[in-house]
Amino acid sequence: MRIDKYLWCVRYFKTRNSASTACKKGHVRVNDVIAKPSRELFPTDKLVVRINQINYQLTVLDIPPSRVGAKLVDIYRMDTTPKSEFEAQELLKYSKDYYRQKGEGRPTKKDRREIDGYLDNGESAE
Repeated sequence: MRIDKYLWCVRYFKTRNSASTACKKGHVRVNDVIAKPSRELFPTDKLVVRINQINYQLTVLDIPPSRVGAKLVDIYRMDTTPKSEFEAQELLKYSKDYYRQKGEGRPTKKDRREIDGYLDNGESAE
């Protein structure tokens, strides 16, 4: 089975076209080699798929006949992704904490509420 079709069948991508695009961009590796979308996939192959800055590590157990339901995905693949990949994603969320430098455009609604809250507290204290 083609690798793009396999990734679509086991629900890593919503469409086969997006799976194919990911292969073309080099986000999919088979046995540590960047794979083209048309590469044939066999049981016991090891995949690394990069989705949303997480490197999912998979082992192909069997080839599905067509797209399978979410509950049946584990029959066709074994997910060996380490927990550290997901923890790194969690830390990335915190590192991108919202901060806007002074002079970078108009204040957002949240910024405006904070400014108004600060000014209201300052006036009542006097």
